[in-house]
Amino acid sequence: MNLQNLRGKLLISILLGIVVFGGLLFYADFSDVLESASEFNWALLPLILGLTLVNYLLRYIKWEYYLRLIGVRGLAKWDSFLIFFSGLGMVITPGKVGEWLKCYLLREMHGTPLARSAPIPIAERLTDSIALLIIAAAGVFVFGDLWQVFLAVALGCVLIVALARHQPSARALLRLGGRIPVLRRFVPQLEEFYDSTYTLMSPGAVILMSAWSAFSWFFEVLAFYFTLVGLGLDGDGSLMLHAAFILPIATLASAVLLTPGGLGVAEGSITALSQALLDLSRSAAALGTLVIRFGTLWFGVILGLVAFAILSRRIVVEAAPVLRAEALAPAESLPESPP
Repeated sequence: MNLQNLRGKLLISILLGIVVFGGLLFYADFSDVLESASEFNWALLPLILGLTLVNYLLRYIKWEYYLRLIGVRGLAKWDSFLIFFSGLGMVITPGKVGEWLKCYLLREMHGTPLARSAPIPIAERLTDSIALLIIAAAGVFVFGDLWQVFLAVALGCVLIVALARHQPSARALLRLGGRIPVLRRFVPQLEEFYDSTYTLMSPGAVILMSAWSAFSWFFEVLAFYFTLVGLGLDGDGSLMLHAAFILPIATLASAVLLTPGGLGVAEGSITALSQALLDLSRSAAALGTLVIRFGTLWFGVILGLVAFAILSRRIVVEAAPVLRAEALAPAESLPESPP
């Protein structure tokens, strides 16, 4: 993994986030958003961030479960914690490819081959998508909006599991790859990748982790619910149903289009659905979107970058003695100069 290239993509995504932020303010009129902000109940912000943090911590437990499934043993919990949270800092990279940073860091800290751990982010996204489908299901039937997104993600999840669990097809493709000179040397890594994928996509693991993900993501739905309460809406069951539809559907829509961290798609969907289903003004809908996106996206990015900075420093410090030894070895092996 080219970390320098990853930093460049991260910077581009941050700039895109600023553009999206500015676009929302332009759409809703900056002065109107400021007025809505003055009326927002900011005392709820710590609760909103706390609920989001609970989701992150529950997803960390899922990460630990997947590590055990693929046979990772002896990794210190603190190291695993930092590796997982470092991945959160990269969710705004295109297609969330930066989340594979976790696999790179796992190799650096523990020696786990990339081919073995690379299926974990795929399994995470799959079970997260199923969880969001479960949460949004009631709203899809009640409101009847964006059912196409719901159906597309559901079919995609079924297809991924079916392909991963159909061993004859996978083994046939691996044998075919072994006959192609360019791919032949990668076949052992591809076999390890598939073995991990097959394990992670077992029906038991998919069902268990989808249920766990539904539980963890519901805390973000609660965060959105309290964001709407902060805008002055009545905190009743109807509002909860709306929150449980709007946020998951917006997240799924952004996942389908693979925008960096859902930038643009998620913000546009949350704002539009909040206006259409909750009868919010442009400024209130835009403010609610900015608050919940800070809590569910940028808060995680900040935590992730802090974790990555801590872990990067540790990797450099621990590698320093080895690098010094390697640098000195040639000099020590040179014969002494004649007098």
